[in-house]
Amino acid sequence: MRSVRQLSRPRTLRARLTFGLVILLAVSCAAVGLAAVVELNGFLTQRLDEQLAQVGTRFPESLEHNGPVPDDHDGDEHGDTRRLATGTFGARMLNGKVTHKGLIRSGDPSADLNVDLTASDRKRLASVPVDGRPHTVDLSALDDYRVVATAGGDGDVLLVGLPLEPVQVTVHRLELVAGIVFGLALVVTGVAGAFWVRWSLRPLSRVAATATRVSELPLASGDVALPARAPESEPRSEVGRVAGAFNRMLGHVEDALTKRHASEERLRRFATDASHELRTPVASVRGHAELALLHPGPVPAEVTRALERIAAESSRMGEMVDDLLLLARLDAGRPLERRPVDLTHLVLDAVTDARAAGPDHRWILDLPEEPVTVPGDSHRLQQVLANLLANARLHTPVGTKVTVILEAEADQACLSVHDDGPGVPEEVRPGVFERFTRAEHRRRPDASGGGAGLGLSIVAAVVEAHGGGVGLDSRPGATTFTVRLPLGDAGADVSNG
Repeated sequence: MRSVRQLSRPRTLRARLTFGLVILLAVSCAAVGLAAVVELNGFLTQRLDEQLAQVGTRFPESLEHNGPVPDDHDGDEHGDTRRLATGTFGARMLNGKVTHKGLIRSGDPSADLNVDLTASDRKRLASVPVDGRPHTVDLSALDDYRVVATAGGDGDVLLVGLPLEPVQVTVHRLELVAGIVFGLALVVTGVAGAFWVRWSLRPLSRVAATATRVSELPLASGDVALPARAPESEPRSEVGRVAGAFNRMLGHVEDALTKRHASEERLRRFATDASHELRTPVASVRGHAELALLHPGPVPAEVTRALERIAAESSRMGEMVDDLLLLARLDAGRPLERRPVDLTHLVLDAVTDARAAGPDHRWILDLPEEPVTVPGDSHRLQQVLANLLANARLHTPVGTKVTVILEAEADQACLSVHDDGPGVPEEVRPGVFERFTRAEHRRRPDASGGGAGLGLSIVAAVVEAHGGGVGLDSRPGATTFTVRLPLGDAGADVSNG
């Protein structure tokens, strides 16, 4: 029931204004029509009462003769019935009983004394107050009448009445005409009002259209060009103030987006320049450490251990610098190499390397019978596979089963890396593909060290640069990373989206 009311209720502002206008007009027309009908009914009834006053008691007095008055009495004011209106009813009552009755028929100046009155009609006539004032009586044999009861000279009651039918016909005709006219007025007003409201709200519709275009823009990153401002109308009107405020808001948003883009560009250039600058000293430190380890003379064990740690950490720092440089290049939208890449071969090699690096895990491989080929950069896709498998190896305990599944769907390749480890912590899942995201409690309790939290962010960036997507579904005992890559034309360009 609630849904039906919601469907029948106007939703748009234009519909509500038009609906309200029509309702107000309908109420006004109903009030005017009701007042006109009541006033006309009262006026005609008053005129009918005046006619009753003019008739007086001539007609019921003539009924005492038990028949029409002869023609030689036409001049008698008590016996002339030719001047009475058609439908005039007269009756004489004595002791509450109708003794004489008559009715002026159409086209007959004489009274028709053969008027059939039912018992209920006689009771209604007997109940009319003898006060000389008009009263409405419903006679089943004659319909509604305005009747005046007057005391006669012989202790009887003289009743005279005129039919209400002419009044009712006129009033009903007015009701019909008013209904038709007001109905047409409502239809015309509804159509014209809809056009008028629509024309009046055009500036607001343009503001809404501009807001819709802005909502469809990718505002998350990059240089965003906002659409043209909404046209402003009369600034003193409500719509004009809305349009002006909206345009000022767009100006503030555009300034903020421009500053944010400039800040992102500066940060991206800094990351790129810093990565370039760090590669040389890091490589130099690593080279000197390895060179010192090759010294033929005796070296204390503590120095040897220190040199080995310097070489290992410089190597790890070099990998981190390379990852940062890769992310900076992907952020800058630099195109990747595009060639047909056999994912089946890449997955096979990656699982072989992972099995050698993690022999304490159980590695399961599920490949399709036919090779799966996608257009892309084989080196970067190999890095995606290596990062996913390293993530599964480093963050799960010994004996965990890791299953790698590759399959070709309608228009994309689907690669899944599933493990039955403890799962990704719930607080980490929303930002697992963001940079420098690391769980406080690793999935593998005995794991030590670890990277800088760039592995999965590189996976997401490389996959997105290939026009694909990556997702995570994790719960205790079942964690699955899913990579989807388009099987599109190998001749198309692959660039960062």
